[in-house]
Amino acid sequence: MHHRSRPAAKAFGAGAALSLALALTLASSPALAAPPGPAAEPDPVPGLVAGEGTAAPQLVTGLSEAAPGGPVEAARAHLAARSDRYRIDPGELAELAVERTAEGRQTVRFQQYHGGIPVLGGQYLVRLVGEGAGQRVESVGGKYFTGLTAPTAPAVPAATLRRLALDSLRDPRARSGATAEDRGPVVLPGGAGRLAQHFTVRAADPAAGGPLVREVYVDATRGVVALAHDAASPYQAEGAGAARAAAAAGPPGAAAEPATGTAPDFLGRTVPVNIARQPDGGYRLVDLTRPATISTYDGEGRDYTEFGALPEGGLPVGSPGPDFPASAGTSGTTDAHLNAAAVYDFYRDRLGRAGVDGKGSPIMSVVNVGSGGKSFPNATWDGRKMIYGNGDAKYRQFAVALDVAGHEMTHGVIQHTADLQYSGQSGAMNEAIADYFGNAVQVTAHKVPMTDPRAALLGEDLCRTGTPEECAGRRLDDRRTTVDDYLGTGLDLDSGGVHLNSTIFGGALWDIRRTLDPLTADRLVYRALAEYLTPLDDFVDGRNAVLAAGRSLGLGRSELRAVAAAFDAHGIRAGWQGRIAADSRALLRGASTPVGPAAGGGHWVMGNAEDPTGQGGVALYTGSTTAPGTPTRLSPEDGRIHGWAATDGKSAVWLAIGPDATGTWGTEVLTRPLSGGPVRSVFQSSKLSPGSVRISGGDIAFVATDGESGRSRVQLSRNGAAPVEIPLPEGHGLPPYALSSLTFKDGLLGWIEAWTTGEATVQAPTVFSVAAGRVTAQYPVSTPSGGRAPYLSTPLLAGGRLLWLQAPADPDAGTAIRSGAVDGSGVSELLSGGAPYTPSDTELTASEQAVTFQHRGARPSGGWSNAAFPKLYQLPVAGGTPVRVSCNRGGQLHPAADQGSRVVWLDSTPGRDDLVVRGRPAGSC
Repeated sequence: MHHRSRPAAKAFGAGAALSLALALTLASSPALAAPPGPAAEPDPVPGLVAGEGTAAPQLVTGLSEAAPGGPVEAARAHLAARSDRYRIDPGELAELAVERTAEGRQTVRFQQYHGGIPVLGGQYLVRLVGEGAGQRVESVGGKYFTGLTAPTAPAVPAATLRRLALDSLRDPRARSGATAEDRGPVVLPGGAGRLAQHFTVRAADPAAGGPLVREVYVDATRGVVALAHDAASPYQAEGAGAARAAAAAGPPGAAAEPATGTAPDFLGRTVPVNIARQPDGGYRLVDLTRPATISTYDGEGRDYTEFGALPEGGLPVGSPGPDFPASAGTSGTTDAHLNAAAVYDFYRDRLGRAGVDGKGSPIMSVVNVGSGGKSFPNATWDGRKMIYGNGDAKYRQFAVALDVAGHEMTHGVIQHTADLQYSGQSGAMNEAIADYFGNAVQVTAHKVPMTDPRAALLGEDLCRTGTPEECAGRRLDDRRTTVDDYLGTGLDLDSGGVHLNSTIFGGALWDIRRTLDPLTADRLVYRALAEYLTPLDDFVDGRNAVLAAGRSLGLGRSELRAVAAAFDAHGIRAGWQGRIAADSRALLRGASTPVGPAAGGGHWVMGNAEDPTGQGGVALYTGSTTAPGTPTRLSPEDGRIHGWAATDGKSAVWLAIGPDATGTWGTEVLTRPLSGGPVRSVFQSSKLSPGSVRISGGDIAFVATDGESGRSRVQLSRNGAAPVEIPLPEGHGLPPYALSSLTFKDGLLGWIEAWTTGEATVQAPTVFSVAAGRVTAQYPVSTPSGGRAPYLSTPLLAGGRLLWLQAPADPDAGTAIRSGAVDGSGVSELLSGGAPYTPSDTELTASEQAVTFQHRGARPSGGWSNAAFPKLYQLPVAGGTPVRVSCNRGGQLHPAADQGSRVVWLDSTPGRDDLVVRGRPAGSC
């Protein structure tokens, strides 16, 4: 896993506490009276917007077709009757929800299934108007994935799937003690689809010391991790919330009564509060005046991870009389109680929604919680309730900010409507809509005009000192655009930029609110959320949804023009990714790969899921790093996943995972010359799992791990002969520090070996001479029993030296690049850990002349920027000052050194992963 800091302040949002610092750059631009940029014509009435990668349309509007009967039956019958239009099998749809409005509109939301298994993000919506015999279909759309042929029975044993989910945590310190909750099977869309098992993996973060929660999807037919990202709602307590809230008014069998009392708020002002009088004469912070019971609890500084479920016997904040004590103010409980009611009233009065889930279910807030024994300056929606941190010396209790409460409760509304997937652009829209309604709640309740420059600020009231502008975590008038400001990144950082890019979409929505009547804008955004958006929608889908919602609301042409202009001003138009500038050359656009590339001798090799045969596998391709051309397929067309490759510039070696020709699941080591020729099998076993394959000349080496014991050994195949084991001393190569990475060059092998001796654990970068048949160098690093061990990884043979990354036990100290002589004569430090360079603890590559590493920039106080994003740096193999490889502003991932200073890598700048190359470093940016 990447190096993580403690939860950053002001990073409001579902799962925000589990990410890197998430606040965005604060712009100092004043509020505008109208959206920036020239007036735009509204997009033409779509009629039919084609779906991407599916025969089913994304959006069909302008309909007025009779659909009598109950809403679900009418919607299903309509889809079945017009199968020529929708290309949908209604038998694969199950009712998910019916959204009803006061105007008589009904939106039926269906979940797509494939062979009885839910399809991730597969939701299709039918919108109905009128009633009885006059009921008719107004529009239809969503994401329904045609052409799915994925198997519905796993080929990989359940225990293996769980182990693979845990192994997705690359740091062995995180894997130790980690758990994997099985959430059931799911079909991942795209092409033929992929059957996956969904796990929620929980661990202790070895870098930050706090919790680490990831959603991991493991391919159940081939045994590889297909998708992983931070959890949006990490601590859901199934069934606990409603039961506890129902009993919150008093002991079982006793009825509480609504009452009015007083309580001090955080600033010490006495304010009226709705409370509940208990049968024993006491009072609690339970509001019984609304259909949704509102209960507020004091976490008393305990760790927020303890509140997945409310503790047994836990009750809302109480008082012997109706006037609550000062602690209700200093803890933030009074403010949280009032804010929850204000957000409920906003959704009920302006939008006609009955609470967070639309059904009037109880609303709970837990305030005054900490994290890891320290303060917790943050807030999160955990899937069932709000959790507010206790602030610190700089920040007040997070429960005091109404816009933060509106933001968190809106995450709950999103969960119960479009359920936008918490990754990439859909996750950024999730955050953007939460920002929009968080601010809309506050400016409406406080009667702040939209022309007020502070109206666009989020969390500006949290700081104990300083100006609102300095305090705000985000602002919706920062004028960020897709082309100029989108920060592309992999899912291991902020789940693909869910906070980093949220104000691009949120800014467009806020511009709409400043231009239209605010009530009209609120209804417009809410209708798009509840009736048009689906989980995997991107920015352009969001634009189409808002415009379609505007037409259904009856907006006039000038109003629709203003909506289109707002999206135009933020660069949200079809094809925006292609307009982002880059200083690298693309070798393969839109790569979909389980792992990064390898390179050597002027060639690259990499697995890519864009299989031209459409069989649903991942094929291995190769191409030139110096000349443009069409990639050449190396792997056979057998439906397996091919990847995790290495090359010496002449041949490639790789892993093929999945069922073989006999139907037996396993992993096979394959090799083939880059110029063509037969594919040769090097190794296959039902007991040993190969990995970290390497090639040098005619020799191939890899690590083989016993799935039962976890014992790992190096295997070596010389000149096409069967592999033989290189013996290790007894007790070496065992979990949790089993061999996991290997390097091979010019007759020398290198790895990180580990063992225990007495009370200490030893990790040792090791060099082994194939010709001599013995270890020629070993550099042990010892950790006493009970101590925090450093993390040694990514050994590389280059320039006649063995290089490796060494992350210290202290998470505040930086990872170093160390260099040892291959004859054991000494070790030196190629790059010291710490500022100004902070190498990632896994991303290192080298040619004979240059070393390239990924620098994990620390979030500056002003927010994320291009310079602070993870970037590639390069320095001579003999040492020197690192320089930037590329000035691209997106994530630069999985570098692979070719020759000299030439490097290939996966670049996320355009909002997708492109395989790119540079022949020499850019220097400074």
